[in-house]
Amino acid sequence: MSFGERLRRRREELGLTRAELAERLGVSRSAVGNYETGISAPKEEILLQLFDALQVDPNYLYQDSFHTAAFSCSREEQRLLEKLRRLPLTGRQTVHTLVNSLGAWQEELEAVRPAAAEPRVIPLYASPAAAGFAAPVFGEDYEMLTVTGDVPAGAELAVRIQGDSMTPWIADGSIVYVNHDPLSGGDVGIFCVDGDMLCKQYYRDPLGMVYLFSLNRRRADMDVVFHPDGGRSLTCFGRVMMHGLPLPE
Repeated sequence: MSFGERLRRRREELGLTRAELAERLGVSRSAVGNYETGISAPKEEILLQLFDALQVDPNYLYQDSFHTAAFSCSREEQRLLEKLRRLPLTGRQTVHTLVNSLGAWQEELEAVRPAAAEPRVIPLYASPAAAGFAAPVFGEDYEMLTVTGDVPAGAELAVRIQGDSMTPWIADGSIVYVNHDPLSGGDVGIFCVDGDMLCKQYYRDPLGMVYLFSLNRRRADMDVVFHPDGGRSLTCFGRVMMHGLPLPE
């Protein structure tokens, strides 16, 4: 489900019309329509107001976007697609026939002999900043990690954490595993804050204030606070698979 589809579904769940949501956001009714149909995306200063108006956590509208991006074309696939589009009609028809024939041949092979079970792999990003690309692409800072018994079930990616702001729970250089479950207060997530990628503990108070805490309270200077009308940009790229962490006092 896309950002716009999830936005529309949540608006309808709350019984809001496009006009009512537009009034809360301070935008036009047509702007809300464009958000829902994918014609345009909300500006950064609108996003926090949108989370508040829809009464959802930051990653709610994006939780499928990250997963979908993992299936987007690589650069090599994009180059092949561009070459295909430059072919004349007869050339494209030849490629179509060839691909269909290869697909049918592969299906026949799989029918006569069971395919060997391949180990599942997930991307391991070298830093939260690398995870901001949302999907492995050629040339970016990641490697594929084979899922073994040490990896939690349901992990969709892994990130190597840099710095000491999350110690002692997450040490400098350690690996955390991430999925796309909705965030609850006290959960740790991978966030994009005004363009910077951070690993922080999440909390949203009843007034709509969003807090991103450092678990290492000696690094409380690295906490981030979002006011509902502050105009800052916040996106969650996933929930770190940790439970039972207390909120800072």
